[in-house]
Amino acid sequence: MISKEQFEKEIALIIANALREDVGDGDHSSLACIPADAMGEAKLLVKDRGYIAGVAFAKRVFHAVDPEMEVEVKIEDGAPVKQGDVVLFVKGRSQSILKAERLVLNAMQRMSAIATKTRKYVGLLEGTGTKILDTRKTTPGIRALEKWAVTIGGGENHRFALYDMIMLKDNHIDFAGGITAAIAKTRDYLNAKGKDLKIIVEARDLGEVEEILRSEGVHRILLDNFNYEDTRKAVALIGDRCQTESSGGINEQTLRKYAECGVDYISSGALTHSVYNMDLSLKAV
Repeated sequence: MISKEQFEKEIALIIANALREDVGDGDHSSLACIPADAMGEAKLLVKDRGYIAGVAFAKRVFHAVDPEMEVEVKIEDGAPVKQGDVVLFVKGRSQSILKAERLVLNAMQRMSAIATKTRKYVGLLEGTGTKILDTRKTTPGIRALEKWAVTIGGGENHRFALYDMIMLKDNHIDFAGGITAAIAKTRDYLNAKGKDLKIIVEARDLGEVEEILRSEGVHRILLDNFNYEDTRKAVALIGDRCQTESSGGINEQTLRKYAECGVDYISSGALTHSVYNMDLSLKAV
């Protein structure tokens, strides 16, 4: 997991790059017909149903565009919303409101969709003790927003990127010469570099689970594309020696069945790569 400081840097970079991309040398539509000193007010209107996310991010965007803008939040991140709800009001220079509009809407529509899907998955897991994780299957450039949305929806974040956790998957294992060799080389590397990173190792069958357990220092075993029976056997085999995670093609119909096998975590790329944006709009008051 990345630090709070690194996360804040990521958010600042997203805002700066998004405004560069969208505004360029000026919002000429607004500059052409709206006086620089004209003041206005707008409301963020919900036209859909689900769970809202991105409110805190929207406030940062508005203030990055114009520190004098005033934002009045009516509905906080993570709350259920329905068509007709007003999430926030923003007051300030009309040009500034329009400059921030698209970035706010794009981010909140995406984040709300992810939070809504995550909340559904969390509900399906209720009572099992299994937690839902996201993955690195995110939109390039806005990973911090999408992972933030997962936490707003009640899920947990997996590793943020390649640098904050070791994850030895099938290709790493095959290129390294096998599971035991890959783990040994990884431990040597971490010792040489003075890094304290958790190690997750992917297993493709029960035989690989047994081989992983013969090595020390593994934080979690990822059970990739296991069926229910083998997942239960793997969980019993691993016991409390390390954490367990199921992954691979798990959907809303199979999620709870895998959780009932006793795994600690289920990771799902669908939380971030298979969502339909929530319909939101920013309207002048």
